[in-house]
Amino acid sequence: MPTYERTAAFVRDFRSLSREQQERFLAAVWLFIADIAAMDGGYTDRFRPGLRVKGVQGEPGLFEMTWAPDGRATFSWGTPIVKGKRHVVWERCGDHSILP
Repeated sequence: MPTYERTAAFVRDFRSLSREQQERFLAAVWLFIADIAAMDGGYTDRFRPGLRVKGVQGEPGLFEMTWAPDGRATFSWGTPIVKGKRHVVWERCGDHSILP
């Protein structure tokens, strides 16, 4: 299981989501974690298509994940805390307006 941290902006964004939006995001995170575990286990080399994980144009090292039709979360890969495990830095969470 990857380790993670959240930026202050992410925490603010998440708190501003409705309860339903928060639940949708958290459901997507479980899929995201499962995909990371599958990648770390050598079973796949990518995220499932439904999460639409991709790089953010013009922002090297920043990625976005889709968790609803107008729900996005941005993240980057941080320095691993546990050897052999990925470290996720959740940057922002919300609608398209969070994208740089």
